[in-house]
Amino acid sequence: MCDEHTVNDNKQHLQTGITRRRFNHLAVAAALVAIFSSEASVQTVIETEVVIPTLNGEADCYFVHPTSGSHAGVVIWPDILGLRSTFRALGRRLAEAGYSVLVVNPFYRSAPAPVVPEGASFQDPDVRSVVMALREELTVDAQRVDARAFVAYLDAHPAVDTRRRVGVMGYCMGGPIVMRAAAELPERIGAVASFHGGGLATAEEDSPHLLIPTMAADFLIAVAENDHERAPAVNDILRNAFVESNLKAEVEVYEGALHGWCVPDSPVYDKVQAERAWGRLLMLFEKALA
Repeated sequence: MCDEHTVNDNKQHLQTGITRRRFNHLAVAAALVAIFSSEASVQTVIETEVVIPTLNGEADCYFVHPTSGSHAGVVIWPDILGLRSTFRALGRRLAEAGYSVLVVNPFYRSAPAPVVPEGASFQDPDVRSVVMALREELTVDAQRVDARAFVAYLDAHPAVDTRRRVGVMGYCMGGPIVMRAAAELPERIGAVASFHGGGLATAEEDSPHLLIPTMAADFLIAVAENDHERAPAVNDILRNAFVESNLKAEVEVYEGALHGWCVPDSPVYDKVQAERAWGRLLMLFEKALA
């Protein structure tokens, strides 16, 4: 989860640059990018800005889907900086791979997107104070309301094939949100992907991992190395919970990757590892949303 630890890790990364160990790792991983990240075909798409009614107001979102046919629906929850150009690009890329994709503004209760200027950084204390305050509105109940509204929107759209189950993706704070979504709508959500998600397994009574027995999805949990180092027990807690519930799950620490590595406008964006995670995402969706 984005916090002061993330800020400090990012600063250190930007100051020290690449290490010899990291260089060797990238050299090996780069050879895998073409295999993991290559989409079989790129489809032409239609992009629209939409407003979705919820029990808490109207959510401004970005919806993109192939120009013809109906396809499996996917909801993307952005990181703490919210809906912006880089997440529209991620949604467009997924739509080009054959999915009908809704990228949401998680902060619609307070402000339309973007909630911070394009190019804003979590490293900036002023930006940080704005988005941390907005995050407080995303209570567990609010997350459940949103999950139902966003999936209902997809299910009502002709570009979505309701014979196929829905996929959900979350980055940073979106990680716990997509897990709660899977628990809220187990009959519809068949695939869950968390990229450097924070708070997936905590000591709190409302920890997302406690809901795993109520889920019916396949999972990709892509973990930043520094997040793992800060809370090394979390991955085993998640793996054990998935096994006990007989759910398919890939829980992997991405070596050398820092919190935020999958987002192109992040200061710690790691293209090689981000592409590898994207390839795993496409494999998850191909199998779980067939």
